[in-house]
Amino acid sequence: MLVGILKRLGADEVHEAANGTDALDIIERLDQAVDIIVSDLDMPEMDGMELMRHLGDSNTPSSLIIASSMDQPLVRAVVKMATAYRINLLGSVDKPPSPDILLQLIESHDARKNQHRSSRGPSLQFRLEEIEAGLDNGQFEPFFQPKVLLDSGRVLGLEALARWRHPEHGVLPPFVFIEEIEDGGLIDKLTRAMIERATAWCKTWRDQDLDVAVAINISIHTLTQVGLAERLTRYVIEQGLEPRHVTLEVTETVAMTDLGRVLENLSRLRMKGFTIAIDDYGTGYSSMQQLDRTAATELKIDRSFVTGAGKQKSSRVILQSSLEMAARLGLTSVAEGVETLADWNLLSEFGCDQAQGYFIARPMAAEEVAEWIKNWHTDGRHELPVQAG
Repeated sequence: MLVGILKRLGADEVHEAANGTDALDIIERLDQAVDIIVSDLDMPEMDGMELMRHLGDSNTPSSLIIASSMDQPLVRAVVKMATAYRINLLGSVDKPPSPDILLQLIESHDARKNQHRSSRGPSLQFRLEEIEAGLDNGQFEPFFQPKVLLDSGRVLGLEALARWRHPEHGVLPPFVFIEEIEDGGLIDKLTRAMIERATAWCKTWRDQDLDVAVAINISIHTLTQVGLAERLTRYVIEQGLEPRHVTLEVTETVAMTDLGRVLENLSRLRMKGFTIAIDDYGTGYSSMQQLDRTAATELKIDRSFVTGAGKQKSSRVILQSSLEMAARLGLTSVAEGVETLADWNLLSEFGCDQAQGYFIARPMAAEEVAEWIKNWHTDGRHELPVQAG
């Protein structure tokens, strides 16, 4: 039945497999990658969860749709699992599937999200020495993703996201190198590079009369350094900026032996005028305990509770509760993973302050930012979400 629906929806080529084992065999035999895999969960021999593990381990460059009649709490758990395996999950549908809902998920497929994944051979791996050489040679740079106000669409800041501009492999995303950097003790060097280059670009944009700030991820390890707040403040001022032009995003849990130093630095940085953001709120890396401990002024809600929240009751409840809590605590709320107009409208309805995601813009090279901001404000694009809401 599903094959028939897909063909009626216009799929050019559909392959059918009885279970995960058969599916992997078909994927291996094909000359080109499958665009979208639609998989059940309860299957003989190899079920859908094991199939997802294999797809994740082999970096298969395909999007995934889960089609299952299992109860919704289980499906939601598997959805989170697929995300943890770094699979580009388009969503889930009940069995029997509605053609309209299935078509919406298919139309959200974007092959560019899978461009760094390859099912042909192992994924890119680099020795720590190669990564360190790349850092020393200035090959690591920030790409920037805009943050905009939901009530007006005005661009007020950009998050700096680390990228490796490799001389042979082009621009590489964090999952290629971040684990080795953290395990190899290079996170401070990467953080320093991101701060230096992101603040320099911020000064350039502000000199062009663009009233923007930059947000930079900072590791807990860096926050344990005595005197960090003073050094960072001095550096930012020497760059010609003010601390209020820089947001420091804290991701990792602060439950550690150096908790005192971390909280001292965060408090000092806040006192100096930096904005402190709790990143990925709602995941295992961030909790209400962090909000109580740190001098945070901004709450960034994880994309897993934002993207498609209108279709997932649990995500919608968590999203709304998080936004209400942020408002009561006097924190600025930022939603990550805003990918559709429906996401934008739901956030507007729930009173979110700022939005960030593909619906607004993908991360872009620094050289593209000024022109993008000018176009966003002059071609009327920034008004569309507000009008639609």
